[in-house]
Amino acid sequence: MKNYPLSLQIWIIIAIITLSISLLLSFILPSTLRDFFTREIYATITSAQDLVFNQFDSDIYRDYIGSDFFGRDEQLLENIRTVRHFIFYADNKSPLNLSMPAKFLEKVQNEALNQKNISQEYSGSIGNEKVFYIITKGKALNRDAFLVSYMGDSYREDLVQTLFRKLIGVMVVVFLFSWIPAILLSRYLSKPLVDLEKRVEKLANNEWNEPIELNREDEIGRLGKSVEYLRNQLIRQDEAEQSFLQHVSHELKTPVMVIQSYTEAIKDGIYPKGTLECSIDVIEGESKRLEKKVKDLLYLTKLDYLSNHETDKIRFSLDSLIQEVIDRLSWRRTDIHWNLELNPIFMEGDKEQWGIVIENLLDNQIRYADKRILVSLKNINNKIILRVWNDGPPIEDELLDTLFNKFNKGYKGEFGLGLAIVNKILNSYNSNIFAINENKGVSFYVEIHS
Repeated sequence: MKNYPLSLQIWIIIAIITLSISLLLSFILPSTLRDFFTREIYATITSAQDLVFNQFDSDIYRDYIGSDFFGRDEQLLENIRTVRHFIFYADNKSPLNLSMPAKFLEKVQNEALNQKNISQEYSGSIGNEKVFYIITKGKALNRDAFLVSYMGDSYREDLVQTLFRKLIGVMVVVFLFSWIPAILLSRYLSKPLVDLEKRVEKLANNEWNEPIELNREDEIGRLGKSVEYLRNQLIRQDEAEQSFLQHVSHELKTPVMVIQSYTEAIKDGIYPKGTLECSIDVIEGESKRLEKKVKDLLYLTKLDYLSNHETDKIRFSLDSLIQEVIDRLSWRRTDIHWNLELNPIFMEGDKEQWGIVIENLLDNQIRYADKRILVSLKNINNKIILRVWNDGPPIEDELLDTLFNKFNKGYKGEFGLGLAIVNKILNSYNSNIFAINENKGVSFYVEIHS
C-alpha cells in the first residue's frame, strides 16, 4: 500500500477502520442484545410473578391459591399476556397433566424438586421455541407448591433482529457519509505534500528562487517551514561556495603565477629579487604556500570521507601533544612570548586529527598575534576546556558566527581552510569551538566532551 498515492492510502485506512468496526459490531451486538433482552425477559417474568403474588396478602395467598387459580382470573392473564404460569405440588410425583411436552414438564419437575433457593431462573425448549422460566417455591392449600412462570424466546429474537437490521441500515448510511468526507480529507491533507514534493524536486535541480509558503501551523506547515529554511540555507551556501571558489582559485592562481614568472625570468638570466638565491627562495616560499592550500583542500575532502567511516582511536596525552606542536611552530615567530598553563590530561581519539586541530588553531594565533599567546588546558566539570588567546586585533562581529564555516570568508578577509578543518574534526568528536573578542585580543575556546 505504501506505493499508492497518499490520498488513497488515507482513504483506504479510514475504510478499513470503519469496516473493521462494523464487522466487530456485527459479531458483538447480536450477543450483547440477546443478553440484554434475556435479562429483560427474566425481569418481566419476575414482575409477572410479583403481580400474581401481590393480589393477596403475603401471609395468606399461599394457603388459598388453588390449582385452578390462573383459570379464573382472566383480567390478570390479560395484563400479563406475554408471561404464562402453571402450578404443581411438591408431593405430586406423577407426571403433570398439561398441554405441554412431557419431556419439558419432567425437566421442570426435577429442577423444582432439586431447587435450593426460593426462586431460581432456568431456560429450556418447548418444541422448536426456546423458553425462559422462573420457578418459585410457595404453599397452596397448606401444601408445598411451585409456581412456574415462563416466556417464549420469539419476542426476544424479533427485537434483536429488528434492532440489528436498523443498525445495519444506520451503518450503511454512516459509511456513505463518512467515506465521501474521507476522500475529500485525504485530498486536502495530501495536496500540500504534493506541492512540497514538486518544490523539493526544484531544489534538487538548483531551482530555489521561488519561496515556499503554505500558510499552515500544523505538522505540514512546520514541514514547509523546514523546507523553506533548507532553501534559504542552500541559497546562502551556494553563494558562499561560489565566492569561496572564486577566492580560492585566485589564491591558488597567485603562487602559480609567481612561480611561473620567476622561473621564466631566471631562464632569461634575470633575477627579480636581485640574486639567484633570493629569487629561488621566493619560488620555494610560494610553492610551500601553494602546497599548504592544496593539502587543506584535500584534507577537508578526506574528513568528509572519514565522517562515514570508523577511525582508529588511541589513548594519548593532550597536553604533551599541544607542547609538541608549539615546539614545532614557535620558530616561525621568535618574537612571540608563549604562556602555557597545561594540566596533564589524557583522552581517546585519533592523535593525527587532534594534532591537525592544534596545529591549525595555533597557526592562526601565530599569524595574528602581536607579541603574546596564552594556551590553557583544564578539566572543568568532566569537560576539557582548551583556551588559546592572542593579543592581536579583534575579529569583526559579523564574522564571529561564521568564522568556522567551510565556505565563508575568514579572519581579515582571507580564505584559509584551517579553522573549517578544526571545526569539522571537533564536530566528529561531539565537541565545539567558538571565538570571543576580549578587552584586549581574541580568545578561542575548544570544549571537548569526555
